[in-house]
Amino acid sequence: MRECLAEFLGTMVFICFGIGVNNQVNLSEDANGTWMSVNICWGIGVLMGVYVAEGVSGAHLNTAVTFTHAVFGRLPWWKVPGYAAAQSLGSFCAAALIYVLHYQRLMLADPDKMTTHANFATYPSEGISNLTAFYSEALATAMLVMAIYAITDERNRGAGTVGTPFAFALLFMALGMAFGMNTGSHSVYFWVPILGPLVGGVMGAGSYLFLVQLQHDSDEDEE
Repeated sequence: MRECLAEFLGTMVFICFGIGVNNQVNLSEDANGTWMSVNICWGIGVLMGVYVAEGVSGAHLNTAVTFTHAVFGRLPWWKVPGYAAAQSLGSFCAAALIYVLHYQRLMLADPDKMTTHANFATYPSEGISNLTAFYSEALATAMLVMAIYAITDERNRGAGTVGTPFAFALLFMALGMAFGMNTGSHSVYFWVPILGPLVGGVMGAGSYLFLVQLQHDSDEDEE
C-alpha cells in the first residue's frame, strides 16, 4: 500500500507540472511560454516526482516502466495492478487540479470544449497514421526505459543517488523535444498510447540488458 501511495503522489506532482505548463502556454497562445519551456517544465516535473516517490516505490511514475520491470523480474507481477492504478489515479487527480485552476481561462478560450482537451492528454495529430503514432510511442518509450536502465546501472557509471533524478529530468526534456510531434489520426487511436509504450518499454530494456548488462556479467564471470 505504501508503494502505491508514493506512486500516486509522485505521479500527481509530475503530471501537475506537465499539464500545468501545457495549459499556461496554450491558453496564453505562447505569450507565457514556448515549446522549450514546456519540455523544461515536464522535465522538472519528473525531477520533483522522483524526489517524492523514489525512496518508497522507486518512482516509476509510468505504467510502461512498471510493466517492463515486471517482465524482466525487477518487480513482482502482483504489484503491477496496484502501481498502475495509483499512477492512473494520480494522473487524473492532477488533471482535475489543473482543470479547476485554469477553468475560467478554459471556458473563455474554448466554451464548446472542442480544442483544449489536448492540454490534458495525448490526442491524434492530423495526417499521421496510427502505425506512425504507434512507432513514435514505442520508440520514445524504448529510449526512455533503455536510458533509465543505463542511468541506474551502477556497473555502467550510473548517475548515482544524487545525480539520478537530474538525469531522469534531462532525459524527459530531450524525449519531449525529439519525439513530441507524432501521434495518430484515426478514430481507433485509443490503443496507440496504451500498447505503444508497453511494447517500447520492453524493447528498450531488453536491448540494454542483452547488449550491455550481459557484457558486465560475462566480464565478471571471466574474472
